[in-house]
Amino acid sequence: MNAEVPSPVRSVARPGHVAGAIAQLAAMSLIGPIVFTVLFLLLGLGLGLLPALGIGLLFLIALSYAILGVGRLETARIDGLYGFGVPVARPRTSGRPGFGGFLRTLWLQATDPTSWRGIANFSIATILGWITVALASVAASGVVMAFAPIFAESSTVRIARVGIEVPIAWSIAVGIIVLIVAIAGIIGVAVLHGVIARAIIVPSREAQLAEAARTADAQHAGAVRAADVERTRIERDLHDGVQPRLVSVGMTLGLAQQKIDSDPEAARALIDEAHTSTKAAITELRQLARGIHTSVLDDRGLDAALSALAARSVVPVRLDVRLDGRCSRETEAAAYFAIAEALTNAAKHARATEIRVVVRRREPGVLWARVEDDGVGGARVVPGGGLDGINNRVIAAGGETRLDSPVGGPTSVEVTLPCAS
Repeated sequence: MNAEVPSPVRSVARPGHVAGAIAQLAAMSLIGPIVFTVLFLLLGLGLGLLPALGIGLLFLIALSYAILGVGRLETARIDGLYGFGVPVARPRTSGRPGFGGFLRTLWLQATDPTSWRGIANFSIATILGWITVALASVAASGVVMAFAPIFAESSTVRIARVGIEVPIAWSIAVGIIVLIVAIAGIIGVAVLHGVIARAIIVPSREAQLAEAARTADAQHAGAVRAADVERTRIERDLHDGVQPRLVSVGMTLGLAQQKIDSDPEAARALIDEAHTSTKAAITELRQLARGIHTSVLDDRGLDAALSALAARSVVPVRLDVRLDGRCSRETEAAAYFAIAEALTNAAKHARATEIRVVVRRREPGVLWARVEDDGVGGARVVPGGGLDGINNRVIAAGGETRLDSPVGGPTSVEVTLPCAS
């Protein structure tokens, strides 16, 4: 799968964008202070209560998720307003199991540049929102000044927010000028908001190309490793299973040939044994071919293929698949083999009594799968092992894998893949 480079960003000075920015900046002048009050309150409580049996750690964890949420929401707000086409950033995870992996994930999320760019833009938008509201009050003052000669009882009129006194004789002209300048200022602030947001939120073209290159390199490396692991598995299965059986068939037929004249009954028994071994070898070859590719996946889709897979599992499998359409062939194959390998690992190593498989289409363009067993846990990614093969296949398809397997269980493997149909 090739990495895509986001399209060039759009203009921020279109009338619709300017009007939307003005409305949102006005709202930000009210929302911004509330959000930052909550963030600083969590920070203060976290640092202040940290010595008290680590209670402050809960507030710091909440702060980490709050920063992540505000940053992602701000990015979504800017992208929704201007249509920059900013790619959806997935939460960063350490991929490590246990409490240590959880803390590492929190640190990665707290230091995520995407979130902090969103926080920075949120701060600037709040300040620009205050300026927008102030200019709006100045514009309203200009309207009042333009009509001041009709109702004014004094000889002067004051401009709001500025405090300048203007004689009634000049109020109409000054009021119109103030109104025009204030409206121009509001429009200028809205355009400035778009320019700053584009500079902060949208990665530069060089950064986009560099990220696309890194993604392509990671996918290529994952594909190479997956192919190497798969080749090793096929060689091992042929060497340890089918090859010895075929050699045994050849030796049995040779013995039958030697005995066919002197002892026909023994020769017939040997031929029957060779026939049984041949059928077993054919079954093993079919299973090996099914491990390379399953035809039902192409013919009937992922749901049917997983149903057949669950039926063959030696451990009972509860299957929960809810898909509203087909994904690309590469995505479905990666998801199928990841689930198949996870079931195999659970049956071989986890001593599980039940496995639950959940597959969903999440946000548009994302296929998510989770395999969880009630086994002993303690699973680790070993180079060349089954979990390493899952990770390589998923990376090659442009997705991500998450393993959570504390000692004592349960073990869960989550797979997220782009679902290009």
